Amino acid sequence: MGFHKIFKIISMVLALVGILFGVMIIAGNDGQIDNMMFVAYAVLFLVIASVVVFTVLNLVSHKEALIGALKGVGSFLVLALICYFVFAEGVETELRDGEMLSASDSKLVGAGLYMFYALAIIASGTMLYTGVKKMIK
Repeated sequence: MGFHKIFKIISMVLALVGILFGVMIIAGNDGQIDNMMFVAYAVLFLVIASVVVFTVLNLVSHKEALIGALKGVGSFLVLALICYFVFAEGVETELRDGEMLSASDSKLVGAGLYMFYALAIIASGTMLYTGVKKMIK
């Protein structure tokens, strides 16, 4: 039996259990909310596990996909290092509750913000480029 069939059967069983708990909540049994959350967490775990398993299987079986994924991860890491070492500044700051934010934590926050801005600019530029390219053709 393949992974797909196993996950399909498990998802159907969990859907039925979720429907049962939903009906019990509507009927007035408030203690079933914990059970509903348990089912939600189980479904979330199964979805994440299936995504990870099938992604790894796809990357292992297709060399081109693995190379593309490594290029993407490498580019992301290079951008993160540039944002951290070049743009971010670490300044020790007093927080509202009286605690101190260390300079290294401040530098991490700054690097995260610069990385967000850089990724937003890259995404906007890519969408603009492909839109203009389609208009020209």
